[in-house]
Amino acid sequence: MIESNSGKLAQAMRHGDVLAAQCPSREILKHVTSQWGVLVLMALMGGMHRFSELRRKIGGVSEKMLAQTLQQLEQDGFVRRVSYPVVPPHVEYSLTPLGEDIGRHIEALTDWIEHNLPNILAERKKQPVESERK
Repeated sequence: MIESNSGKLAQAMRHGDVLAAQCPSREILKHVTSQWGVLVLMALMGGMHRFSELRRKIGGVSEKMLAQTLQQLEQDGFVRRVSYPVVPPHVEYSLTPLGEDIGRHIEALTDWIEHNLPNILAERKKQPVESERK
């Protein structure tokens, strides 16, 4: 019995436990699945981009949020940042192999949402607005 419990603990430590409050995977999940994280990963699935290109491609993102998101994804090992020592500065962003892998999962999720969007919007119309619930 003790052996099986320690086996479960070892397995949980190897795979993480995203439902546990202190699991480090939660922070990574937050970076990857944030609105801007998803959109940055999707944009970079198309290949290397400069900062200004990403900002134009991702409608509505502020310079500050884009910079923060890129920094978080770079720290997590999903984004590669290459800075060229020229004037004016030239910085390129691309996905690492790990970033390409998570990008494929994010792409599958966003494809699913786009495919099911009519059904989702129809369900929203069925739901009473917040003021009607009270």
